[in-house]
Amino acid sequence: MCRQCCGLALDMGSARTRAWIAGRGMILDVPTITFPGAGAVYPIQRGAVVDVPGTARMLDRLLGHRLPRLTRPLVVLTTPVLDGPTYRERARTAVEVLRPRTVLTVPAARAIALAADADLSRPLLVVDIGAHLTEVVLLSEGMVFDARRTAVGTTDISAPGTSAEVIEAVTTMITSMLRQDRSSVTADALCRGALLAGGGALRPDLTYRLTGSLHAPLRAVPAPHTAAIRGAAKILQSAHAHPSARSAHPPGRNTGPHSH
Repeated sequence: MCRQCCGLALDMGSARTRAWIAGRGMILDVPTITFPGAGAVYPIQRGAVVDVPGTARMLDRLLGHRLPRLTRPLVVLTTPVLDGPTYRERARTAVEVLRPRTVLTVPAARAIALAADADLSRPLLVVDIGAHLTEVVLLSEGMVFDARRTAVGTTDISAPGTSAEVIEAVTTMITSMLRQDRSSVTADALCRGALLAGGGALRPDLTYRLTGSLHAPLRAVPAPHTAAIRGAAKILQSAHAHPSARSAHPPGRNTGPHSH
C-alpha cells in the first residue's frame, strides 16, 4: 500500500469497534474496551464518547501497529445522527492518535443504506438496533430528513421473547415521525419497507414482532451487524478518487462530499 492509498474506515460503537483498511478488508471486530489500569473501561457508552483519552488509547492499541509506517491515512468515520456534532468532535480528537491526513464523517444510517445498495433517490427509513442504542433515521434524497433515538438496545433484552421494550421504543419513534411529518415522506418510506440493521436484526423474534407492531414490511440488511462499517468502506473507496482526498489537509478536518 502506498502512502497516497492508505485509508481506514472506522465504526466505533458502544459494544464493538470495527475497522476496515483499504486493500486488506475488515481487520477488526472487537469489544470497545480500553485497559488504563487493572480493570477494563468502556470509553464509548450509549452512543457517546465519554472518555476521549481512553478512546485514543484503544485506537492506538488496536490500529497503531496495523497501519503502514510513515503514512497519514484517510479516515472515514461513522457517527450517530443525533448528538452527531459532539460525537464527531470527540471522536476526531481521539482519532488524532492515528495521525490522519483527512477525516470524513458519515451518518451511520447513510452508511447502512450504502451497504444495502438501497435506492437513495426514494425516501428510506433505517432502523438501527445496536447493543446499547437504537436509532430510527429517515433519509430523503440520501440526506437525513428526520431522526429519533433511544438508549435501549439488544443488551436490554434479557431473554428471547422479552423484546417488548425495544419493540415499543421503535414503534413509538416511527409513530412520532408519522404524526409530525406534514408531508408524505415518512409514510412513503414506511410503506416501501424499513431497512433493519444492527445486532437486533439478527434476532428473528424481534424482527417478527416489530413487523407486526408497525404493520409494515422490514428488510434486514445482509450481515446487519457489520453494515455500517461496510458502507463506510464503500465511501472510503470512492473518497480516494475525490480531489479533496488527494491533497494534504490538517488532521481532523472534515472535507469532501461525504462529510456530515
